[in-house]
Amino acid sequence: MDAPEQARRLSELYDEVLGGGREPSGPRPLVAASWERSLAADVDPELDAPPVIVNPDVVEGIRENHPLRAVLPVLRQTLTSIADEASHIMIITDAQGMILWREGAADVRRRADRIALSEGAIWSEDKIGTNGMGTSLAVGKPVQIHSAEHLVRRIHEWTCAAAPVHDPDTGKLLGAVDVSGPLRTVHPAMVALVTAAAQLAEGQLKVRMAAADEMLRARNMRHLMALGDAPGALLTPTGRVLAVQPLEWLPDRLVVPDGADRIDLGDGREGLIERLDEGYLLRMPGAPVRRSRPSLRLRLLGTGQPIAVVGGREIALTLRRAEVLALLLLHPAGLTAEQLMLQLYGDEGNPTTVRAEMHRLRNLLGGGVLDTKPYRIIADVTGDVTDLQAALRDGDLSTALDLYNGPLLARSDAPALRAERDELDATLRRAILDTGDADLLWRFAQTSTGAEDLEIFETLHAVLPPTDRRLPAVAARLDRLTG
Repeated sequence: MDAPEQARRLSELYDEVLGGGREPSGPRPLVAASWERSLAADVDPELDAPPVIVNPDVVEGIRENHPLRAVLPVLRQTLTSIADEASHIMIITDAQGMILWREGAADVRRRADRIALSEGAIWSEDKIGTNGMGTSLAVGKPVQIHSAEHLVRRIHEWTCAAAPVHDPDTGKLLGAVDVSGPLRTVHPAMVALVTAAAQLAEGQLKVRMAAADEMLRARNMRHLMALGDAPGALLTPTGRVLAVQPLEWLPDRLVVPDGADRIDLGDGREGLIERLDEGYLLRMPGAPVRRSRPSLRLRLLGTGQPIAVVGGREIALTLRRAEVLALLLLHPAGLTAEQLMLQLYGDEGNPTTVRAEMHRLRNLLGGGVLDTKPYRIIADVTGDVTDLQAALRDGDLSTALDLYNGPLLARSDAPALRAERDELDATLRRAILDTGDADLLWRFAQTSTGAEDLEIFETLHAVLPPTDRRLPAVAARLDRLTG
């Protein structure tokens, strides 16, 4: 479909949906969710005033100290010439959606000024509704918003693609890179372009971080060396561990609260913190004081980031590390490297890969959490998935639904976890259907698993009384699922 025809279709869909009609297809899920967030923030689709505009002096102060200033040259080199040729503008925002820099073709900049697509304007979803920059920042991934996918009608003559940029040190959102242009300039490659530019910016920030780490080490190692044989570590201002003695006794990062002189290392030990000109020196006050066993809580259900909580310290897990911990949680007696390999990779795996991952996990979680020969969790461990299994065994379906945020590690392709996930979902679903309880069926229907389940909605439609306010929504979903 060419750009004008696509825009016409989107405009018809926009008028139908926001006018309260029952357009069967609806906007794509990304856009529908963004419209909901924007409308919940009281953004008026007929908004005619510009978004919030920040004083130029304030903008200049923010730009002067913003981390993305350091990667402006590489973003200009990557995007500006292409934006010029394609009648687009390149935009860089901060994490709140404020436009910090804008460059590109003069005629497009003039058109952008008419809708306040300019430096100092805040284009977050809660200020101006669905748009490339704001929606990318809201969902944390690259997006393209075209024509009437924008919530505010006055932006329908524009198309934009944006990608978020994260701090390689802390993982925090720094801002977004965006390419925007008039409607006729839409091109599917723009998403790939801004994604590549954001990745390139993050790569450059990582190089700068490594250089700064080396400088900090060189200037401050004397403090660590002065401890002699006593255990200690050199930390960055954000708590990353740069150097440690003896080796392998700390995770990669520690949380250092502002003004703290002592911190909990998560395994029963307490460290003393000394502020340096750059970063911190961590040392141990005599013999370590250990609890009998540290606590470990695993959050593995749903599509969100898997989390391990060790002694109150939250640790974001990569998918592979979450898979390993899920298998060890589900096999409390432990697994050998070969058994873990088969459950993670099938016959294509290598035990050496598993051993390396376990080594990294032990460093990440700290002492007293994992043991070897066999690999097993020795901390006082709980998990949402095992709590859910217990609730199902007890027939406590209300608690089971409280716990069920979605499938077990939904993105995992590990053979053993696929089987566990399917069995758990099927068991919960069957138990809910067998009750015939309208409230339980409705709650399950709100989950990502139940939302597309025809039998759930057919049963719900049959058991709901005619006066129930949920019935129209159930009927509408049935129409979509059977249409």
